[in-house]
Amino acid sequence: MSTLNLYTNEWFMREALKEAQKAFERDEVPVGAVIVANTTIIARGHNLTETLNDVTAHAEMQAITAAANALGGKYLTDCTLFVTLEPCLMCAGALGWSQISKIVIGARDEKRGFLTNVSKVLHPKTEVVTDVLANECAALLQDFFKKKRV
Repeated sequence: MSTLNLYTNEWFMREALKEAQKAFERDEVPVGAVIVANTTIIARGHNLTETLNDVTAHAEMQAITAAANALGGKYLTDCTLFVTLEPCLMCAGALGWSQISKIVIGARDEKRGFLTNVSKVLHPKTEVVTDVLANECAALLQDFFKKKRV
């Protein structure tokens, strides 16, 4: 999975953006995620915190659970997460426990993102790629919050 090229990263990030759009349409913070194994999407997720009245129902958590079910085990080694917004500390901790091999991030979250706040929350072998389709990922979030402030 570590041989994903930029085109492939963008293609999978567009799939994550489709999930973020689903959240947007549900009046959820528009964050989307997909988990890929062997170039196949095995799990999708988007924020459901309002729908489920659950602060842990982030896109990444939804995708981690779906991927573990798809694989029949809790470890996501040899898998890649594509997520439209940098994971928070909670999600990064779960990703660390899952031993996911790679995380590809759309937009950075300078306020609550794990990269800004903690350096050793992920599994030591986890590779992180940032800023894939960052403008598109950030624009969807900005549109959502602009709509909320009207």
